[in-house]
Amino acid sequence: MTGLEIWLLAIGLAMDCFAVSIASGIILKHTRWKPMLIMAFTFGLFQAIMPFIGWMFAKSFSHFIESIDHWIAFAILAFLGGRMIWESFKEEECCQLFNPTSPKVVFTMAVATSIDALAIGISFAFLGVQSYHAILSPILIIGLVSFVMSLIGLLFGIQCGCGIARKLKAELWGGIILVLIGLKILIEHLFLQ
Repeated sequence: MTGLEIWLLAIGLAMDCFAVSIASGIILKHTRWKPMLIMAFTFGLFQAIMPFIGWMFAKSFSHFIESIDHWIAFAILAFLGGRMIWESFKEEECCQLFNPTSPKVVFTMAVATSIDALAIGISFAFLGVQSYHAILSPILIIGLVSFVMSLIGLLFGIQCGCGIARKLKAELWGGIILVLIGLKILIEHLFLQ
């Protein structure tokens, strides 16, 4: 994957964090830096750890399915992107009743928003990422982008509320980015090699 693809992938993955952070910011109503930084750091940390875990798991058996690895990477990205696109059209109540600063809630949201990143780590192994040095840059970028997008989402939710946040369709755009990256991988392996 090129540097641009890694940044786009990181942005696509961070859209879940961004959407959840907007909702949390709406509930917070006022800037409270300590819980906001804890939430953003936790989201970024989980978004960085999960691809590493997925990669570690998958790299041990990726050589067995080398001939179809591009199809698997495409399927994972298309499924995750498609699910994000589908969920972006669901009507949800913008402000749910929960405390977004509770450690239990932050942990649960971090895990929930990073499950997609676990699958992305698996696709890294199928794309031939074999060394720790090669995986380090993508996971650091994913973690950093998720941290920044989470902070932006929190601030945006605090400042703008439900109406504008719903119009952004962050999940829709994140899903489109993931599907396009999956298509690019598939086209490169089928037609450009």
